[in-house]
Amino acid sequence: MSATITGRWCRPKNTSADEKGGIHDDDTAQGLGFEGGTIAGSIHMEQFPPMLVDYFGDVWWSNGGISLYFKAATIDHEPVRCLLEPISEIKARIWMENEAGAVVMEGSASLGDDEDSEVSRRIAANRQASDLRMMADVVIGAPSPQGTVRVTEESIDTRLAVITQSMDCYADTTLGGRVVPMAECIHSFRGVEEDIIPIRGPYVGLFGAIEVQYLGAPVVSGHDYTVHGHVVALSDSPKTEIVWYTAWLSDPVSGKKVARMTKMDRLMKDASPLWTQA
Repeated sequence: MSATITGRWCRPKNTSADEKGGIHDDDTAQGLGFEGGTIAGSIHMEQFPPMLVDYFGDVWWSNGGISLYFKAATIDHEPVRCLLEPISEIKARIWMENEAGAVVMEGSASLGDDEDSEVSRRIAANRQASDLRMMADVVIGAPSPQGTVRVTEESIDTRLAVITQSMDCYADTTLGGRVVPMAECIHSFRGVEEDIIPIRGPYVGLFGAIEVQYLGAPVVSGHDYTVHGHVVALSDSPKTEIVWYTAWLSDPVSGKKVARMTKMDRLMKDASPLWTQA
């Protein structure tokens, strides 16, 4: 196989910096030991598609997958770059690093549904939770109600104003509509969270891992999708409570699943009175 492919340095913008009380807010993040308000992993994931389409071709938008575990936080406009190491014609190892060479996120990308993806392997190795307080009411496998979601062209235009690397398919309709950039695509699945992840008391959460798998078609703007999901695993660590869930976007007419997301969230114990005042 060919040598490692290296992307260009980019400086992502922390577009959620004004969301006070969350991990992207400087004051909140610094109070929890971070350098500043953190950039969402979904924003970092937007740097990978140009590299993945170059490697796999446009078919990646219809049948590709990206699976990443987040290892280190970054702050507003901190330089990062993507790297890809080929494994085969249908799979690659991918990761992101900062200027110091620290790995920000690592994982895999593929054509087709990869049963041995980064997220799949981590869920298989998940350690059962020993003590959940914020998520004591979460039930593994309980389904969400079916909802409807649509990504508008206006939301794509807003994203393109700050995206690190744009692509023609975000503006034209050659793939059946304007392809939804990764951060907006990930957001479209998240409506299930309120129903399947009830949380006790105030909390501060951050993304721990995300996998997006396209199941036959790209996710495009101006199209209604049915969204539903359920929790697949729970765990904890000395500093966090952890939840993994999977959600799907489906065509509301045919019922055919179009895309799947599996996501891991961490809830900070130091931000919860259920832990700090226990």
